[in-house]
Amino acid sequence: MSATGVSATGTGEANMAHCETNGVEAPISANAIYETFYELGLMHASGRSGAADLVAAHKWFNIAAMKGHADAARMRREIAAEMTDAEIGQAQRAARDWLKSQPSEAPEAEVPQYRAAA
Repeated sequence: MSATGVSATGTGEANMAHCETNGVEAPISANAIYETFYELGLMHASGRSGAADLVAAHKWFNIAAMKGHADAARMRREIAAEMTDAEIGQAQRAARDWLKSQPSEAPEAEVPQYRAAA
């Protein structure tokens, strides 16, 4: 697994947990993760890893766009214009299934409540 989360086998699946840097495990920032999803979409849309796969590209653009990546939303619209309704549905199901397979985001730490002395 590379630091970008793309496996060497070319499956296009991203590892959201952690990346390892010089033997120290550190969480990956949310922006880096969403940028990785966008890059996966570009890779599949352009066919950099083989034949172009618009369904996979739409899936990754959709996930990045859901997290606020504006360019991913634009690219998703562009490739959707070249896809059938069935292909778009397949991509949306793939994105939903992938999101369900990921661990939920950790809840924010509870802030202690202090009362002023009377």
